[in-house]
Amino acid sequence: MSMVTFLINVALFSRMAAHQLYKLTPIKLGAEVRGFDLKQQISADVIDQIKKDVTEHRILVFKDQGTISGDRHVEISRWFGELESTFYKHPKSPHPDVFRVSNDEVEGCTGVGRTGWHIDGSFQPAPFSHSLYHMVAVPKKGNTVFAPLHEVICGLSEEQRWRWDQLWMVSDRRSGPVHPLIYSHPLTGRKTLCFHLGMTESFLVGLPHAEKRRTDWKETRQILQEIHHEFVKNNKAIQYSHKWEVGDFIISDNLAVGHEASPETQLPVEQVGLRVLHRTTVMGTVPPKKNYTVEPPAGHGEL
Repeated sequence: MSMVTFLINVALFSRMAAHQLYKLTPIKLGAEVRGFDLKQQISADVIDQIKKDVTEHRILVFKDQGTISGDRHVEISRWFGELESTFYKHPKSPHPDVFRVSNDEVEGCTGVGRTGWHIDGSFQPAPFSHSLYHMVAVPKKGNTVFAPLHEVICGLSEEQRWRWDQLWMVSDRRSGPVHPLIYSHPLTGRKTLCFHLGMTESFLVGLPHAEKRRTDWKETRQILQEIHHEFVKNNKAIQYSHKWEVGDFIISDNLAVGHEASPETQLPVEQVGLRVLHRTTVMGTVPPKKNYTVEPPAGHGEL
């Protein structure tokens, strides 16, 4: 047996051994994981497999996890890189790097995630690579809604894709970094979106190396509405609405899925019960970049 064959066999065995510890069940977007306790000590091989599965499936929903402490939530998050501490702080957060969200301002930050479809960290030079969620108090209603960004792009007409490929979002936060709306996912190479429908000041319009013009508010609003439409068309067919259950822990590839809090997340405690969600975000390391040549459809020029 050659050394190359030996190493391939070792890798295959490690992957099979890791998957013997947990079972993946496909869901509308991503996969569920059952029979696996994130609170236990986990080997490096299994951690590596979980990371690969997150990249492949984009969302992993770990079921029946009980209550995961803030410290453990942060430890799991660090499998994916350094954490980017949220600038929202709440006195009841279990850890400085854990963002605590609630429908009761005494229990957590309120009104979160209701400004439109988005990825986390679009205001950073490199958006957050992963977001990890744990629901510690489950209400009767209050889903988190996700959507696959590559499929959103695939659902565009040729003309739309050409126009979107010439758009660059300007964030309304911090120094207002400029990112291409469509770019190449740093791990998979698949086309994805960098966007936040509630935190965009304007767009620049033009090809990657061409001079660009800035949109006024009217045009900016029209573009944001067009993007929003792609997430809600066909009776919201592209969306995966996650109904939280006790013990759910979600690891998501933040660069591959957009999300939004459903309106019910803001309903009062008296109506739906207490909702408390813990979230961490992993620092991005690769600024959005198009690793492909932008080619117009036949008969089209620049915008």
